[in-house]
Amino acid sequence: MPKRTKRLYNQADEWKQFSTSYLKRFPKADLHVHLDGSIRVNTLWQLAKTQGVKLGASSAQALKKKVVVDAKVKNLGDYLKSFDITLRVLQTFDALARVAYELAEDAAKENVRYMEVRYSPLLHLANGLTIQDTVDAVLTGLHKAEAKYRIKTGIILCGMRHLSAKRSLELADAAVAYMGEGVVAFDLAGQEKDYPAKKHKEAFYRVLNANQNVTVHAGEAFGPASIHQAIHY
Repeated sequence: MPKRTKRLYNQADEWKQFSTSYLKRFPKADLHVHLDGSIRVNTLWQLAKTQGVKLGASSAQALKKKVVVDAKVKNLGDYLKSFDITLRVLQTFDALARVAYELAEDAAKENVRYMEVRYSPLLHLANGLTIQDTVDAVLTGLHKAEAKYRIKTGIILCGMRHLSAKRSLELADAAVAYMGEGVVAFDLAGQEKDYPAKKHKEAFYRVLNANQNVTVHAGEAFGPASIHQAIHY
């Protein structure tokens, strides 16, 4: 075995001795976490009961089986179906603030010192909230956690590939309006197949021209062509 390969194997063996609890004590940054994909199952269950939302489960444990993604999920489209469930209870100011707070609380307890939370306000407007309402709600929860725990946070607003370029422009404007007030970037997320990022390029240009940050989901489900658009458009 070549010396370099042997050394890598030895390093891997050394890492095995570190327990999960030990690794949790390392100070960390989490730069990619989705708000609507990080809700506690018990919170999801409680919000559903409080709001009278039927999620097709008879208990929190049964609900967990519906929303926790495992190895049986083979593609991005099936993976995203879990978000359809969580989004049903995240249509109020208080629910968004609570979930944002609990996410930051959980992260802080794992010694995450800085976290960027991303979500799409467009997916939280079913009960009358505005884009601004959702941002204010998430900021309320995150700031409450920052005041209690040793953690700093930022928000990334996500345009959605399957929605119109016009809606992405609305989020681009919000990302610029809240620059320096808690929003740190604009993103594009969602199903890649049949929804090219280049259709939303005007939103990216608007954000970049205001010196705000951008990022984009690419290459998860549509290969090099999707990555090419993310880089060159």
